[in-house]
Amino acid sequence: MSDVAEINKLVQKRIELKKEIAKIIVGQEEVVDQIVLSIFSGGHALLVGVPGLAKTLMVNTISQALGLDFKRIQFTPDLMPSDILGSEILDENRQFKFLKGPIFSNIILADEINRTPPKTQAALLEAMQERAVTIAGHNYKLDLPYFVLATQNPIEQEGTYPLPEAQLDRFMFSIKLDYPTFEEEVQVVKNTTSNSDVIVNPLFNSQEIIDFQQLIRRIPVADNVVEYAVTLVSKTRPDNLLSND
Repeated sequence: MSDVAEINKLVQKRIELKKEIAKIIVGQEEVVDQIVLSIFSGGHALLVGVPGLAKTLMVNTISQALGLDFKRIQFTPDLMPSDILGSEILDENRQFKFLKGPIFSNIILADEINRTPPKTQAALLEAMQERAVTIAGHNYKLDLPYFVLATQNPIEQEGTYPLPEAQLDRFMFSIKLDYPTFEEEVQVVKNTTSNSDVIVNPLFNSQEIIDFQQLIRRIPVADNVVEYAVTLVSKTRPDNLLSND
């Protein structure tokens, strides 16, 4: 199949994907667009918003619609790196056995990531960059596709820790969630107080998502667009020496 046909297929499946997500998530269309864009671009996303905006439900719904394995990690002040990565134990034969942690999944929801100290946040760094983790000198590859979708409460709230620059650098998108409109909130109340069970149908499989990621990387980009993007980013850096306008 040609790349043009594949792109048309991706466009159609994206429309179907948004319809499936809309069965559960009311509104927040721009947020959903950015999360889907991040996933198909092979990046990670950080969702920033106050508690109660259905961040966890949104990630869970998207993972169901994508047909991917999903695990949620609740970040708390007492969480340890081994609680995320896994640890080695002695089995009944006195041999070390590695028990995989929740990081071994396709989609990881790092819930309230800034409620745990930076030492534990750093447990995600290798996984997000290399799609692998190293435990006791052994390197374990993670199944692809692999995404970390983290939620963060506003930093001014009590009991939060700022994310280190190295951690922030691993996220392609920082997505802000706002409160729904009055009409959307009315619809949320109606949906959550009814007895109807909504089923989200998986529309993709792992290999399809990997193929679409590779397709997106094959899309040509004009040099002037690349130069404009680099110039725009460079202007955000203090005391930048670049003189391009």
